[in-house]
Amino acid sequence: MSLLVVGTVAFDGLETPFGIRGRILGGSATYIGISAGYFVDRINLVSVVGEDFPQAHIDLLNAHNVHTEGLQVIKGQKTFFWKGKYHLDMNSRDTLETQLNVLEHFDPIIPESYMDCQYLMLGNLVPAIQMRVLEQLPNRPKLVVLDTMNLWMDAALEDLKKVLTKVDVLTINDEEARQLSGEHNLVQAAKKIQGMGPKTLIIKKGEHGALLFGADGNIFFAPALPLAEVLDPTGAGDTFAGGFMGYLAQTDDISFDNMKRALMYAATMASFCVEKFGPERLEHISAEEMAARRAQFTQLSHVQA
Repeated sequence: MSLLVVGTVAFDGLETPFGIRGRILGGSATYIGISAGYFVDRINLVSVVGEDFPQAHIDLLNAHNVHTEGLQVIKGQKTFFWKGKYHLDMNSRDTLETQLNVLEHFDPIIPESYMDCQYLMLGNLVPAIQMRVLEQLPNRPKLVVLDTMNLWMDAALEDLKKVLTKVDVLTINDEEARQLSGEHNLVQAAKKIQGMGPKTLIIKKGEHGALLFGADGNIFFAPALPLAEVLDPTGAGDTFAGGFMGYLAQTDDISFDNMKRALMYAATMASFCVEKFGPERLEHISAEEMAARRAQFTQLSHVQA
């Protein structure tokens, strides 16, 4: 099944209690694409980078089934750069530096070969850019999933509300759900957000797992795996989204029951992501490791009746 991913491909600078990385591969579309590439054999990527973006990173994306015909390389300009510092709890962080560079004037251009997509993942971007992607597609995809953040709720709320009317699934964290809905209780928050457009909602709770809210009032919880060592949580949410979308595209089944299975694979992929810096751990996951990790999630929440 054709899967289109639109988001950022970037450089990240990271400081955590466990190490420092000055300039490594990052970006929402990077994590989404590599994660989804473990489930489907073709991810069509649309993003933008500068002339400073190395061919080795493009080769890495290609090696993980991410096709880069839609990756714009802007001559004479630099790639988007973000630098952040994580606190000891690894849940809170400070943004130290943001350089928009090529992202400031990004106009997503969908190649003709990407147009007939059945699954669309809109990574975290300016809502107007996300809408621009939807406007270019001649046919509505079977499933549209969108990720966003509190920045756009502060700076572009009306645009965000417009694009929410066009999507099927929204993924956000618990704080963002409360901000968008104005409700503290997450069940009430979910109902209110579903009334804005997306009939299915995923609320990520970091180390406390994720909640899936269905259109018919069904709720499912996927736990997070307790890990002895977490080096870098950057990209975990995008990796989660990539696993979710990749599994759904692989199975071509968007029922609530299958979304529950997809959520477990999403959590599985995110648990790998945090074990190393950037997407390093995602570069090499064997089928045996995937099956073993997925089984751990089952054991974590299974109990005999």
